Amino acid sequence: MRTGFVLMWSSGFVGAALAAGTAGTATTLMWRFLVAAALIGGWWWLTRRRTLSLAEIGLQAGIGLLSQCVYLSGIFWSVNLGVPSGTAALIAAMQPIVATVLGQFVLGEHASKGQWAGLVLGLAGVALVVGGDLAGGTAPALAYGLPVLAMLGLVAATLIERRSGTTTALGDSLAIQCVTSAVVFTAVAAVTGQLVPPASGSFWFAIGWVVLLSTFGGYGFYWLNLRRGSVTSVSSLLYLTPPTTMLAAFLLFGETLDPRGLAGVAVCAVAVFLVLRKPRPSGKAPAEPARCPAS
Repeated sequence: MRTGFVLMWSSGFVGAALAAGTAGTATTLMWRFLVAAALIGGWWWLTRRRTLSLAEIGLQAGIGLLSQCVYLSGIFWSVNLGVPSGTAALIAAMQPIVATVLGQFVLGEHASKGQWAGLVLGLAGVALVVGGDLAGGTAPALAYGLPVLAMLGLVAATLIERRSGTTTALGDSLAIQCVTSAVVFTAVAAVTGQLVPPASGSFWFAIGWVVLLSTFGGYGFYWLNLRRGSVTSVSSLLYLTPPTTMLAAFLLFGETLDPRGLAGVAVCAVAVFLVLRKPRPSGKAPAEPARCPAS
C-alpha cells in the first residue's frame, strides 16, 4: 500500500506536466473532478448498500474541500503567479513535520527521536531534489503564502480524518470528496471563463491520467494508509514523491538527472526508513505494566 501511494501521488505531477500548455489550471482541475465525480458517483449509485447520513456527508465534504480544493488550488495558483515549482514543492514537503507536531496535541500521537531525525532529514532530501528550482521566482511576496495554505489544508484534512475515526467506506468517502471538488472547481472555472475544454487528445489523456492514477489512486491510497497507520508514518511517505516525480520525468520526458538530485533521492529514502523503522525491543521487562493514556 505504501508503494502504491508513493507512485500514485507522484503521478499527479506527471499529469500536470502532460496537461501543461493545453488548458488553464481551472479548466484542468474542473474537468479532472467532473470526470472523477461522474465515474465514482455512478459507481456509488449502482452499488450503494446504505444511505449516507448528513453528518457523514458533511465530514467528507469538508475533508475533500481541504485536501483537494485548498491543497491543489494553493499549489497550482502559486506556481501560476511565479513561485518556483521547487519552492512550492519544498513548502508542501513540510507537511510531515507540521502534521506530526500538531498530531501530538490533536491525536496524542508522539514521534520517537529516530522518527524526528527522519522527518528533518527528509525535508533536507527534498531540498536537494528540488534545489534547482528554488531560485528565480517573480511572484509577489503574498503568493508564497499559497503553498503554505495548501500544505496546511492537507494537514487539517489528515488530522480531521484521523480524529473522526470515520467508518464511512473509502469509496463513499472519495465519492463525496470528488463531488465537492467538482462543484468548487466548476464554479471557479465559470467565474474565470475557463469552462470550455480544448479538443486536444493530449488534454483528455492527461485528464484520464490524473483521474485514475492521481485522484482515485493517490487519494485512495492516502486515506487507506492513514486509516491503518499513524499520521507520522503516512505523512513521511510524501518525502518520496519529489524523488519519484524526478525519476518519472527522466523516463517519460527525458529530463536530466543531476548528482544533487540523486543524492536527494538517497537522503529521502533513508529518512523514510528512519520514520517507518520499528524500534527494537529492549529485552528488559518493565517493573510495572505501562498504562496507555486515553485517546
